[in-house]
Parts: sequence; structure tokens; C-alpha cells
Amino acid sequence: MKRRTLISALGAAAAMGIARRPAMAFGTVDLAVQARPVWDSWKSAFLGSDGRVIDGLQRDASHSEGQGYGMLLASVFDDAASFQSMFQWTERNLAIRPDPLLAWRWLPGQGNPVPDRNNASDGDLFYAWALVRAAQRFDNRAYLTRAQEIAQALADSCIVAMPGTSDQTVLLPATYGFVHDSHVSINPSYYMPIAMRELAAATGVSRLAICAQQGEALLSQIATEGLVPDWVDISASGVRGSQALSANAGYEALRVPLFMIWSRVPQHAAVQRMLAVYERTVQPGVGVPTVIEPLSGVVLETSGDMGYQALAGLTMCSGSRALGATIPPFTPDQPYYPATLQLFAMIAANETLPECVPI
Repeated sequence: MKRRTLISALGAAAAMGIARRPAMAFGTVDLAVQARPVWDSWKSAFLGSDGRVIDGLQRDASHSEGQGYGMLLASVFDDAASFQSMFQWTERNLAIRPDPLLAWRWLPGQGNPVPDRNNASDGDLFYAWALVRAAQRFDNRAYLTRAQEIAQALADSCIVAMPGTSDQTVLLPATYGFVHDSHVSINPSYYMPIAMRELAAATGVSRLAICAQQGEALLSQIATEGLVPDWVDISASGVRGSQALSANAGYEALRVPLFMIWSRVPQHAAVQRMLAVYERTVQPGVGVPTVIEPLSGVVLETSGDMGYQALAGLTMCSGSRALGATIPPFTPDQPYYPATLQLFAMIAANETLPECVPI
């Protein structure tokens, strides 16, 4: 057996938590068949019978982000029933605004489970992207119609001119609360270029694709000085770390390299910045960085959760392009967020970096 075939067969199985079962190389694998046990494990841990994705660390809340994440996974794993269940729950409980966007959070056990009806643009983006992929996967035109409504509302409400420019735009985190007299505040991890481009192509809302391109350039600009932070403020005089929200490169910013790799730009400056940190700090048996001071690179927090290790493994492989990524076996014995990111890392490798099969 060729070395590549051997590593693919053993490594892909380990990464999916199916040790030593027959497996296949990333890039040719149908995850809906070969990784179904991983998806079933994720569902058992985080998906309620009513279609609600549950974030145990956040008071068992559900978010538009989580619903979109779960629906995207269901489309990848060809699970029409779970997709429909999540879609129906979301439409009943979060699609309660006067526009087509979603309220960002639902809290169980409350008289008013949605006290804040503001949206979250990343949640709307992933929700609409999942609908686009599901429309094709499950041959359901109604999903595409709903995605088009969201795409148009997202472009109309959350894409605005960048301060100090006449031809550049930024993606606001929500329809209100982030535009100030002197600046706008944005979350760089809300940019998911491949989602924005696929959504634009499917719906004709071209501003999403333009904003994706400009967002990649903005994140590259931010990365010239250090790691991309969780939040930044943009004014006519430039970009700086947020003065009111987290300015560290933390749990939100960890998604930026993943999303750039998934969007087929693994050489993006934001990826290279995080790659340098991982190469300096990641060691066997040691937690990977999860909160980092952006300019100095000082690690403030680490985690042993497998999902964060998977992000490090994928990022390091994308830089070296060596055969095999050190992505650990999937386990649901971690919080919803890193568990979901681990599945995303697996999908990103499958779609964009076939050489990064796990070892």
C-alpha cells in the first residue's frame, strides 16, 4: 500500500473517531457516509429532539449562530430530517423580527425567551448559507427562497460604508448597536468569505461577495501588525483594537484562520500570524492557545478541548503542506463550540486541503 493511501486510511478514521475502520482520503470522501458516526455523536450531545441546538456553557441557550452551524452540518452529512427540524424550530422561535433576519438568542425557562431581538450577522450568514447548500442537497426550492430573503436583508441592514472611505464596506455584527459617532465596531470572525460568495452566487445579492473580498483585505491589513483580535473599532483615522469589547485574539478570533482556509486562502496574513503562534506553542500533551495578546503574542489562556487542537492541526498543516494534519479524534465530551469547530475543521480539510488528512 502506498504511504499516502495508508496514512489516509488510518488517519481519516482516527480523526473521525472511527479507529481502524475502513476509511478514505480527504478530498474524495463522502462525509455523509464515511463520517456518519461523528455526526450522530454531535447530534446526541448538542441537538434537542425539537431541533434546538443547545449551548451548555451559555445557560443552555440557543443562538442563530448555533442553528446555522447545525443546519450547515446537517446539509454536509445529508441529514434532511435533522435539517428540517432545526429549520422549523428556528423559524418558530427566532424568525420573529419585522425583517427576514433572526433574533440572535433564545433562553430556556424564561417568561420571555427572546428579550433582545437584535440579530447577529454571522448567525444570519451561516443560516442562509446552510439553506443554500440544503436547497441543492435536498432539492428544496423553498430553502433557496428563504435564503434569498435573508441575503437581501443582511446586505441592506448590515453592510455599510467603512468610515473614511467612499468605496469600501464593512459587515456590521448586527443591525444596531455597533455604529457610533466616531467609529464602527466589527467582529472580524463574522467574515466567512466562502459563505458570503456562495450565498451571493445563489441569490444574486452581489454586495455580499464584494464585502467578502473587502473583508479579506481588511483582515490582511489588521494582520500586518499582529494577530486579528476578537473585536476592532474602525474610524476615519484607521483600525484599532476595540475599546469596549475584547481586543485579544480569543475564542471568537480563533475562527478567522479556519474560515480563511475553508475559503481557499490558506496563505492569508491572518492564517500566517496564527500559524506562527501555533508553531511556537503547540506541543504534545499541552493545551493549545485560546486567548492571545495580539501584538506581543503572549498566550493568556489555553485549552485541551479537541476542537481547538483540531484548529491548530489544520492551520499548521495548511502552512507546511506536509502530508497529514495532527487533528485529534472527535469526541463529544467537550463543549458545543469547540466540538462544532472540530467538525468544521474536518469539513474544511475535506473541501479544500486533501493533503491535510489527519495522522
